This record gives sequence, C-alpha cells and structure tokens, in this order.
Amino acid sequence: MDITKFVVASREKALLYGEYASYRSLLSGKLLNCRKKLNIATKSRGKYHPKAAVTPEQIAENHEYIYLQLLTAERAWAHAMAMKAIHSADTKGMTSKARSHIVSRLEKGARIAEKLAQALASDASGASPIDILDARAYAALLKGAALFERQSWEPCLKNYAVCRIIYSALATSAKGDIFKDLLSETIDPSIRYAAYQAKIPRTLPIATIARKSFGHADPELVDRIRGLNPAVLEHGDPDATKGAEGAPTSLTWRGREVKIEDAAIAVAWAAVGTSRGQLAEKLASAASLHPKDMAAAYDAILTATQDAVDATKQAIDELKAEGVSPSDARMQSLQITRTAVNYEMISWRIGRNRVLVGEKDGAKPDFGAASRGKKQTDESATEISQVETPGRQIARLKEKVVLYDGILQNLESIKELPGVANDQDLSGRLQATSQYFTALKCLAIARSHAIAGNAVNSLSLIKHALDQSKTASPALSSSDDDNDNDEFTPRSIQVTKRDTALLNDILTGELQRARALVEIFNNPAATTTTTTTAKPLSARLSEYPAGGVDLANIVVYPPRLEPFPVKPLFLDVAWNYIEYPDKRDRQLQQQQQAQPQAQPQAQAGAAGEAAAGAAHQEKAEAARPQKKGWFGFGR
Repeated sequence: MDITKFVVASREKALLYGEYASYRSLLSGKLLNCRKKLNIATKSRGKYHPKAAVTPEQIAENHEYIYLQLLTAERAWAHAMAMKAIHSADTKGMTSKARSHIVSRLEKGARIAEKLAQALASDASGASPIDILDARAYAALLKGAALFERQSWEPCLKNYAVCRIIYSALATSAKGDIFKDLLSETIDPSIRYAAYQAKIPRTLPIATIARKSFGHADPELVDRIRGLNPAVLEHGDPDATKGAEGAPTSLTWRGREVKIEDAAIAVAWAAVGTSRGQLAEKLASAASLHPKDMAAAYDAILTATQDAVDATKQAIDELKAEGVSPSDARMQSLQITRTAVNYEMISWRIGRNRVLVGEKDGAKPDFGAASRGKKQTDESATEISQVETPGRQIARLKEKVVLYDGILQNLESIKELPGVANDQDLSGRLQATSQYFTALKCLAIARSHAIAGNAVNSLSLIKHALDQSKTASPALSSSDDDNDNDEFTPRSIQVTKRDTALLNDILTGELQRARALVEIFNNPAATTTTTTTAKPLSARLSEYPAGGVDLANIVVYPPRLEPFPVKPLFLDVAWNYIEYPDKRDRQLQQQQQAQPQAQPQAQAGAAGEAAAGAAHQEKAEAARPQKKGWFGFGR
C-alpha cells in the first residue's frame, strides 16, 4: 500500500473544509470503524484492555492493521497541530506547558509509526521494499516534527535528512507529484530553518545539507536506498543540485562585488550564466531565424532570471521574518543582489521585444516579412510589401508601437529598483535609452500617418524623433560596451553607438522625405505658375467643352484679386431710420456761407414766427370747456 499517498490524501481532503480539530474527529470515527472490522473494539461498558503491538503476521494476514496504526499516528499528529493552531494566536507566545503537550502528541505518533516500520521490515509481513522505505520516511517525518517543536536542531536535521533522501529516491520511481510537493512544501523549509538555527552556512544547498546530516548511520536503510536509486546518496536530489557544482560565490554589480550567501540564489545565478551562453550560441548559429523563433529562444534565460529573482525575494523575506534590520550587512548584500538580478531579467525582456520589433530595432520598414511563417528573401519581401494593403501596414506599425511601449515600461521599472536613483551614470544611460526607444516609437507612428496621408503630422513626429535621438546619442556613445566588435551578442538593454548612428541617418532621411511630401501637398504640380491664355473651366461653365476638359486649368490658383459683379443691396428695414441730407438744406447752407449779414434778420423772423405760434396755442386752450365739481363731475 502507498502510506504517504494515503496520509497526504486524507489530510488534504479533511483540511479542505475544516481545521485540525475536525480532522482529528474524523480520524476518531475512522479508527473506531477499523477496530470494529478487526473485532478489537472495546465494547460498550466493557473493561478496557491494553492494546497489543501489531505483529508482522497480523499485517500479512490483514492489511487493516496497517490502516489501524496509520490512523492512530495521524490522530496524534492532528491533536498536536490543533493545539499549535490555538496557541499561535497568543500575543505572549506559547507557554512551556502547551509546548510540552504538543511535543508529547507528536512523539506518540512517531513511536506508533516507528513500530509500524519495524513490523513491515520483517520478512513475515510480506511488504515490498518501497512500502518499507515509505513507512520509514513517514516515521522520520513525525519524529522530525517532534524534535522541531522541542527545538533540538541537530537530531531534527538528521530525521528530516532521512525523510528527504527516502522521498527523493521514491520520487524518481513514482509517477505522481506527491513526494515532490511534500519535499518543497514541508521538508525543505524545515531543513532550511533547522540548518539556520544550527549555524550551518546558507551557501550549502538543501540537498547537500541532507546528505551530510544523513551520515549513513543505518546500513540496512542505506542498502535499501541504494537498491532503489544509488545516485541519491552520491549526488542528492538531481533536480535540486542541478547547477550547484561550480556555482558562483559572488556577484558584481556596477563595480561592487557582493558575496552570494544563499545557495538557492547561487544555483539560480549559475543557471542564468548557462542560459546566456546557450542563447548566444543558438542565435549565432541560426542567423536566418524568424523573429518569433528568435524571441522563443529567450524563454530559457527569462525563466532562469525569474528563478533568481524569486530566490532573492525569498531570502530577503526570511531575513525580515527573523527580525534582521535593513542596515545589516546581509540585508544590504541581498538588496544589491536583488537589483542586479532584476536588472538582468528586465534587460532580457527588453531584448526579446527588440527581436520581435524587427531588424535594426524596427527602424527599417519591413512590411510583409514579419507576418510569414518562414524567412523570406529580399525579393519576396519587396513583392509582398508592394501588394500589402495600407490597412495591414498600419496594423503592423501598431504592433511595433505596443512593443515599444513595453520596452519603455520596463525601463521605468528599472528606475524603481533600490540604488538606481542614486547612480547618476546609470540613470543618465537609462534616460538616454528611453529617449532612443521613444524616437523609434515616434518613427513608427509617423510612418502610419504618412500611409494615411497626414504628411504634416508625419513631419512633426519625425522631427521630434530626430531631436530625441540626437539628445540620446552622446550618452549612449560615451558609455558604449563591447557590443561593437565582431563577436555576436544577443539583443538586450544595451544600445550601441552603431544603433544610434543608424537611427540618426534613417531619421535624417525620413525628415527630408517628409518635408518634400509636405511641400508637394501644399504646392501640387497642377497649380504651378503657367502662362495660359485660355480662361479656366470655372469661368466657362456656360460653354460646352467640345474639345475636352483641360484638367490642368480648372481654376485660377493662387487666386487673384478681381472684380466680382453682385446685385445691389437694399436695406428696407433700416431705410426708415436713416436720414440723408436734402438738396434744399445744402442750398441754404451755401447761401448762409455766401451772405453772413442776412443771418440776424433770419433769426428775427424765426423768433416772430415762434411768438405767433405761442399766442395761437393760448387762445385754443382758453376756448376749451373747464371741468366743474368734485373730480371733474358736476354741472
């Protein structure tokens, strides 16, 4: 039977909807049913009899005795975990009495598991070698948990080492992932913490610590493990120790060297170096790869750098959980390592996007070649670009803009890493790199505007792109790396002097081309100044063009100032409110100016006429009947 599979499946099923207390209750019910099947259950109101040890003969006769021992050991483990979960919420910590109670429950489960392993090891039980090793590993797991709670680190490491080596050997022969999950989630973290408490350096991998702690104490156990997988005792876990040999012990970042004290970081960083060499070899040997195939080659190094980032983050979290201050030397070294591995990961992400953009970072137009599944020749690519629709070309440029946006976002994320803001040289280079890719993005957008017919927008964007490129050129050229030599290097965050020079040449040519297009659109050839004696078509609309229409002489352009006949405008509404000088008034004014001495007489005549008018008005008012009585009523 599969002991570990039975235990792990029972725990996952019970803890899915409950806690350790409910798991313990469930085990009590299963244990009672198992005893009833074996006819050894204590009857109601019956006298209690001590339970006899299980013999190998009983196991050979009925396998229910194995389940009986496993359920009993699991119930003791569940009891201990339930008490630990209750006391973990105490602010003052766990008391010594509670800890001793938890240790006693775990030791009880370990004793039951050890008796089961001894019974299965007998020839009379008829158990297979795998079942014997499985039972021995389960007993070592419970014993290690008890010693872990007792804080006996050396014996705890020995038991967990026995458990890990057995499960590593079983994992190579089993098809399931139960042993691997148990190793990664339970055993490895316990070994790492116990090794830390035992003052074992972090530079040692977990597999090496387990192999040293195993000590080959039990010859019989060693023989059984060698019979199953002899490589486990010699090299430990092959997956865990992969790349451990020759792993780097230090890391250099911006001229500062730090020691790698964590084994997981050292292994992951060694894998990054291996993946870097494989990437360069693959891309150099197949220069005619499609951009998508070249981008797929970056997957291995991106996975390796992500593992290094995760290992560094885990190491920092462990130190923080232990209460290590940020000013500690170990924490400072890990922060530098974190910046270095994150910079490496983001650098290869940018390189993958640069490969996907196309040749020369997408500065050269390559419409048609990138959409094919196979590499096209220059002639076929030219033919495809000629027949490709403008809509498809604009869609291709939009894809490039998305990739440029991803590169710019990655560059911004680098600036947020610890220590980057204080490094002026690195910050200036990152700013110049950002300007370089901004120029490429503007160039792609300008080409889409040119395809759509917006020549003015294209000209302004290309001018902006050229300004950005010229601003970035000094910083990128002064801090150039060894990328300009003949040796092939994969694309990454490094922008060389050759790249900036090529972009400046392309943008200069595109700028002249855009200016010419704008000039052509503003002054088309049809409107050039030509001396024609015939009237334009707009002036001869009433005539039938018997000889055809001269499309080069439709209107006069540029327009000239010419008289234009219009209908007189009458302001009927305003006519009543406009006063025009009369001809008689003009004659009077002329006479007054000619005879200034007649002015007093005219004024006297006008005064006499005013006095006569006033007397006539007084007579008319006197002839009116006067009102009588109150308020005008009366006789």
